Amino acid sequence: MSLIQKALAAVGLQRKSTGITWADGRNHGTPGIAGEFVTAESAMGLSAVWACANLISGTISSLPLQVYRTRADGTRQVDRAHPLYPVLHDSPNFDQTALDFWDYVNLAIELRGNGMARKLRGADGRIIALRPIRPDLVSVRRLLNGPLEYRWTEDNRSFVANEDEVFHIRGPGGDPLGGMSTLAFARNSFSAAQAADTAAASMFRNGLRPSGVVKFKEWLTPEQRDLAEARLAERLMGAINAGRPFIAEGGMEYQHLSISPEDAQMLQTRQFSIEEICRFFGVPPVMIGHAGASTAWPTSVEQQIILFLQFTLRRRLKRIEMAIAKQLLTPADRAQGVVVEFNIEGLLRGDSVGRAAFYGAGLTSGWLTINEVRGRENLPRVDGGDTPRMQMQNVPITQAGAE
Repeated sequence: MSLIQKALAAVGLQRKSTGITWADGRNHGTPGIAGEFVTAESAMGLSAVWACANLISGTISSLPLQVYRTRADGTRQVDRAHPLYPVLHDSPNFDQTALDFWDYVNLAIELRGNGMARKLRGADGRIIALRPIRPDLVSVRRLLNGPLEYRWTEDNRSFVANEDEVFHIRGPGGDPLGGMSTLAFARNSFSAAQAADTAAASMFRNGLRPSGVVKFKEWLTPEQRDLAEARLAERLMGAINAGRPFIAEGGMEYQHLSISPEDAQMLQTRQFSIEEICRFFGVPPVMIGHAGASTAWPTSVEQQIILFLQFTLRRRLKRIEMAIAKQLLTPADRAQGVVVEFNIEGLLRGDSVGRAAFYGAGLTSGWLTINEVRGRENLPRVDGGDTPRMQMQNVPITQAGAE
C-alpha cells in the first residue's frame, strides 16, 4: 500500500480507481487525434453539438414535471399541495425558473454525463430548493463505510457534502460515481470536426485560394526577398483581394497551386462530422436541420417526434424520474403512492391536428372526459363534463331504434 493510500485509509477515505474519471470534468480539456483541444466551450462551438445538446435539453426542460398522488382506486391526480411540487414544477431556487434549472441540468448531463444540485432543506427537513452545481468542479469518492462524498470549490468556497445533500442524476453508464461523459468519449470526433472548421475558416481567410509560387529569374538579395514576401502577401492574401489583378514585372512569374475544397473532400468531411455527432447524441440529423440521407428518416413531423421520443428522450426522462423518486421523495411519499413524471403530452401542444386526434380518440373510447380535455387546454369546466361517454352506433340490428 502506498503512502497516499495509507493516508486515505487512516482518515476513512477511499477513491475508486477507474480508467476515466467520469465525474471529474477537469480531465476533458485534452486534445483529440486531430490535435484540437476539446472542452465544453469548444464543443458547443460546433453547430451540430450545439443543436443536438440544446434540442435534447430544451425539449426535456419544456415538458411539465408533475407530482402525482395515487388514489385508492388506482387513478392518479396532480398533487399541487405536495412540498416538492413548486420546487420541481415552478421554481427550484430563488434565481431560476423550472425551465432554466432543468435546461442547465440536462445540458450538463448531455455533455459531462452528470447533473448535480444541492438539496436545501427547511426547518422540518423537507426540500425547499435545489441549487445546481457544475459537475466539472465536483470530485466524487466513496467512503470506506459506504456513502458517497462530494467535494467541490465554487466562488472561492470549498464544499464537502454527502449523498443525502446532493441530488445527482447520472448519465449513460450508471456508475455510482457518475455517468459517462460525451466530451470524453467523443473527443476524437469533436476534435476532427473542430479541425475541419478551422481548415475551412483558414481557406476563406485566404480568399478560397491556396498558396501559389512566385518565380524570379535572378537570385534576390535579402532586402528584395523581404520586400517581395511582404508586398505579395499584402496584395494576394485574404478574401478582400479575390479577383484583384496581379502585376508581374522584372522577370517575375506567378504560378497558382490550384486545389479546391472538393478536391480535399472538405465538404464531405464536414458533413460526415455532423452525422457522427448526431450518432453520439442519438438525434436524427433531420431534427437539427441537416438533410443528409433524408430518405432514411420519416418525412412527417409526427413520425419524427415519435422516433425522437421513443429512442432518444424516453431513457433520459426515466433517468430523471427515477432519480427524483430515489433521492427527493421520502419513504413515506413512496408508500403513499406519490410519483413524479414528465407530461409528454406537452410535445403535442404545437400540433393541433395530432392533439385533436388524441383527444377525439379518448373521448370516443371513453378513457377521457370532456372536463379532462378542457382542463388540459386551460378551458373552464362544464356541467356534466366529468362523465365518460361512448358512442353506441355499433349495436345489434335487432336493437336498432330501441330506447
